[in-house]
Amino acid sequence: MTSLAERSDIAHQTPRGAESRTMTVGDFLLRRLQEAGIGHMFGVPGDFNLELLQQMEDGGYLKWVGTCNEMNAACAADGYARLNGMGAVAVTNAVGAMGAINGIAGSYAEHVPVILIAGSIPLRSIERGLGMHHTMGDGTWDRFLGAMAQVTAGQTRLTPSNAATEIDRLILTAWREKLPVYMELPSDIAYLDIEVPAAPLVLAQPPSDPERLKSCAAAIADHLSHAKSPAILVDRDVDQYGVATEVMGLAEKLQMPVAVTGPAKGAIDETFAYFAGVYNGKASAPQTVQAVEGSDCLLSIGYRPIDGTSGDYSASLPADTIRARGHSVDIGSENYQAVTLKEVLRAVTDAVPQVTSRSIPHFGGMMPAGNHRDGSAKLTQAAYWETLQGYLRPGDVLLTDNGTSYAIFGFKLPPKCTVVASVIWGSIGYSVGALLGTSTAAPQRRHLLFIGDGSFQETAQELSTMLRNDCKPVIFLINNGGYTIERGYMGKTSDYNDIAGWAYSKLPKVFRPDTNAKSFVVKTVADLEKALTAPNDSLIFVESVMDPYDAPPSVIHSSNNGAELDYGSRGPQHRGNAQLRPEM
Repeated sequence: MTSLAERSDIAHQTPRGAESRTMTVGDFLLRRLQEAGIGHMFGVPGDFNLELLQQMEDGGYLKWVGTCNEMNAACAADGYARLNGMGAVAVTNAVGAMGAINGIAGSYAEHVPVILIAGSIPLRSIERGLGMHHTMGDGTWDRFLGAMAQVTAGQTRLTPSNAATEIDRLILTAWREKLPVYMELPSDIAYLDIEVPAAPLVLAQPPSDPERLKSCAAAIADHLSHAKSPAILVDRDVDQYGVATEVMGLAEKLQMPVAVTGPAKGAIDETFAYFAGVYNGKASAPQTVQAVEGSDCLLSIGYRPIDGTSGDYSASLPADTIRARGHSVDIGSENYQAVTLKEVLRAVTDAVPQVTSRSIPHFGGMMPAGNHRDGSAKLTQAAYWETLQGYLRPGDVLLTDNGTSYAIFGFKLPPKCTVVASVIWGSIGYSVGALLGTSTAAPQRRHLLFIGDGSFQETAQELSTMLRNDCKPVIFLINNGGYTIERGYMGKTSDYNDIAGWAYSKLPKVFRPDTNAKSFVVKTVADLEKALTAPNDSLIFVESVMDPYDAPPSVIHSSNNGAELDYGSRGPQHRGNAQLRPEM
C-alpha cells in the first residue's frame, strides 16, 4: 500500500494528454502558492484551518508567521506582497475572514495581490444543513463569500471537483489584476486526493492582441513625438506591474519629465534626471504643476484622483491626457483593450525618435535645512523631519502611517528606496502589520517605520511578532498625546482626539524581556542625532516627544482643507480655536 507522500508523487497522463499527478487538495494549494513565489504565510490559527497549517508544516511548503490578529495578518501580507510580488494569509471561518477584511479592502484599494484563505466549515455541514460555530446560526453559508466579493477580484469555495481549476484561477487573477482574492477551504477536504496538473504554475500576463498593441503603441508614439512638452504621470500601478524601468527608458529617450502621485512615491528613482516630483494638484511644487498640467501630451499610468492625491480636487490634467492601465489604454475617443502595460511601453519606446535637445527644468533638492539645528532646543516637527532626511540611505524601505508621518512625502529619496503606505484606503495602524510583512519579505534591506502614537496604538501588539521573529526595523514614533491630523480637522483640544499615555520605548522589553532591541526617548535634536548613530544590528525604537499642537505645515493645510470638504461652510470647524492652524 502506498503512503500519502508516495501517492502525491504518482504522475500519469490525463485524457487530453497533459501530464497530471495525484495530490491532496491542501498540498496542491500550498504547492501553487510556493510556485507563485510566496515563501511565508501570515495568519491566525483556528479549528477550521488547522488541517491546512499542519499540511504546511509537514510539507515544508511555506514558513508560518503567526500574528496577533487577523487584520494585522492581512496588512502583513500586503506589505510582504509589495516587495515580494504576492502575499498570502490564512484565517478561520467568518470571524477570521471578517477580522481580515479591513486589511484585504486596503489591498484592493491600493492594488496589492494578496491570497486570503479561510478555513471554513466542513463541506458535509453545508450539504446537510448542519449548524456550526463561527456562523450566523441560521443555515446560511454564502454570506462571507458575498462580503468578500466587495473587496476582492475573485472568490470561491473549494471542493474536490473544482480545486484543481479554481486554485489556479484565483492565484492568476490576483497576479494579473494586482488585486486580492478569497478562497474558502472546507475543513474536511484538505486531505482528499485529487488529480492536478504536474506542470508548475506559470505567472504570466496574457499576451496582447497583436493588432491592438501595434495600433495603440503607434497612436501613443505619434502623440508624444509631435508634442513640445510631453510628460508622464504615474500612480502605484507602475510599481505593481513592474514597469518603472520602461517608464524611465521612455522618458529618457524623449527627455520628458516623470511625476508621481503620493501612492507611487519611490516607484521612480528620485535621482533620475527627469524625475519631476510628487504631483498633488495645487499642493505640488510649481515646477511639478507646470510639468503635468502644462503638458501638451500627458501620458498617465493608473492615475486615480481622490482628495488626498489631487490637492483636494485642485488637480487639472489636460483634457486629452492618454490614460494607460494594466490591460487597456484610452487615447481620445479610442479605447484599446487586450494590451498589457509593459508591452505597450516597450513598443512605444521602440517607436519614438531619440530626442537630444529638449530643455528640462531641475526638480531636485532635499527637504530644506531651515534654522532648526540647535541641538539643545526642544524637538519640533520641522527639526525632526529635517534630521531624518539625512538618515536615509539607498535601498531603504520606508513605511508611513496616516498623520504627521505623511511628512516623508517631502523627503528626497536616495536610489532604490521603496515607500509603503496606505494612501487611498488610509486605515490607521496599517503600517505596523505591513512592517512585519516587508521585514519578512526582504530581511537584507533596512526597514524604517514613521508613525504617530495614535496610529501605533491601533496595532502595537504586532511589535511582539517582529521581536519574536528577530526582525530588525527602525521605528520612529512621535509621542504627542493623540491624533494630530484629526486636531487639524476638528477638536484641537477635545478629549476625543486624546489617547492614553504609554511608555512606548519600554514596549520592546515588555513584549520580549530578553530582547537586545535598542530603545531611545528623545526630546531634543541632539537626542535624536545620538539615537541615529546606533548600529542597526537589532530592532531600534526611537520615541520622540513633541508638542501636541506641532505638526508639519503640509499636514495642517491638508487637514484644514479636508474639514471644509467634510463638513461644509456650516461645519463646527469654524469655531474659534477648533483646529490646528498653520500659524500655530
